[in-house]
Amino acid sequence: MGSQGSQDSQGAQGYEFIAVDELAEYVRRITLNRPEKRNAISTPLRVELLDALRAHDHDPAVRVTIIRGAGACFSSGYDLSGAGTGSMMDDAPFYSAPGDGQWARQCNDTWFSIWDLAKPVIAQIHGYAMAGGTELASACDLVYVARDARISYPVVRVASPPDWQYHTVLLGMRRAMELMLTGDPISGEEAAAIGFANRAFAPEELEAKVLEIAVRIAGVPSELQQINKRSVHRAMDVWGARAAIRAGSELQALAGHTPAALAFRENALAAVKKAAAEQNG
Repeated sequence: MGSQGSQDSQGAQGYEFIAVDELAEYVRRITLNRPEKRNAISTPLRVELLDALRAHDHDPAVRVTIIRGAGACFSSGYDLSGAGTGSMMDDAPFYSAPGDGQWARQCNDTWFSIWDLAKPVIAQIHGYAMAGGTELASACDLVYVARDARISYPVVRVASPPDWQYHTVLLGMRRAMELMLTGDPISGEEAAAIGFANRAFAPEELEAKVLEIAVRIAGVPSELQQINKRSVHRAMDVWGARAAIRAGSELQALAGHTPAALAFRENALAAVKKAAAEQNG
């Protein structure tokens, strides 16, 4: 598909880490706009993303939102530049009581809040989506990918299961187990085949195809569409999807005490400090 250009048209929103534009009547697009950081999901970016999505929920001129990434990829995952310093929790969009599981619990609240929006949200993935980037995508109502996209959660190899444990809910036991135990990436084509994504398109067609689908969705009035959306999520709730994902936050916290995770955190913090020292002098 090529790279997605960085967006500058912020209008009155004043966003720093996302860009918002209008593609067609009732269709808005949010671009994760940190291409130099491979659209790493920082806490400020999450705050802006949720602010824009909530604004769309209240705006009668919006019926559906597309989320994509600027530059080479959808998202490289959570921004770890604050790992071990506490800054990743500073001004987080949701309160989470301190202690084990604090990070995962507020991540769960972030992504469940997308489930709970009235209006549909579409993830459009090109390049790659890693770790927290796959959590964002899986929280969206629909996911469309480039066939050559790469989807992965490599953190399971070195630190912990996901903060938002979507694998089993979306993919079933066997595929979830394989991905959790290997951390292997899958292609966009395979992501569609196993149920992570709705469909995979040729890279050069992805943007146009997603817009076509969004326009069809936008043809349904929001007062009806929100009932359609909730009918699916309420069924997932009855089946225990929300409880299962939330239960995973305790396992994610437990993994943080393993020698492997402690070593990973120490190495990540050392790398962050080294990069900061080099930048400052």
